[in-house]
Amino acid sequence: MRYARGFTLIEVLVALAIVAIGMAAVLGTLTSSANTISYLRDKTFAQWVALNQIATLRISGQMTATGNSDGNIDFAGRSWHWRREVTTTQVPGVVRIDVKVRPADVKADEDNGWFTTVSGIQGDAVGVPNGYQPDWGAQGFGNGQPSNRLGAPGANGSGGLGTPGTIGPGGIGAPGTTGSGGIGAPDTLGGGTGPTPAPPPPPPPTDQPPPDSSE
Repeated sequence: MRYARGFTLIEVLVALAIVAIGMAAVLGTLTSSANTISYLRDKTFAQWVALNQIATLRISGQMTATGNSDGNIDFAGRSWHWRREVTTTQVPGVVRIDVKVRPADVKADEDNGWFTTVSGIQGDAVGVPNGYQPDWGAQGFGNGQPSNRLGAPGANGSGGLGTPGTIGPGGIGAPGTTGSGGIGAPDTLGGGTGPTPAPPPPPPPTDQPPPDSSE
């Protein structure tokens, strides 16, 4: 009789050991990811608490006294412990504010266990003006003169698009451009004195021979 050969006890134990090691690695990775996400969430909340503390001091309208202070506050369904350190700066009238925050249930000393530290400034110092005025140039069109809105004389007129109330002192003037002379001369618009008369036609030629009288 021939018997079917199965797994031995040692083979089964080795397979179970491999599976257990793999499952432990997977569970360790999942646990580490969950802890990291939880820490980042708490760190974000701690930063918001610190920013709120600095913003509250800035909008209070009063200068914060230098020194250290601490307290607890409830935020996002959890209690937080904060510590505020206010120091002077090299600029008169400006102080530096450092706020450290951690969950209230974390037990640590004043130098450890903080989830975040946010720094800000507060003050009422005003800089002394240096008297510098930027040169923005003349405002307008054309050649930039305030009285010449649409261009320099000879371009679009010294008073706009022409002398108000008339077409121009010269009527249909000499060659030019659109200027104070009104409509302009032939080929262009300008402010001349009138059209140039056309030359008279040349006389008929007189050097032809006289007709023959013999005919």
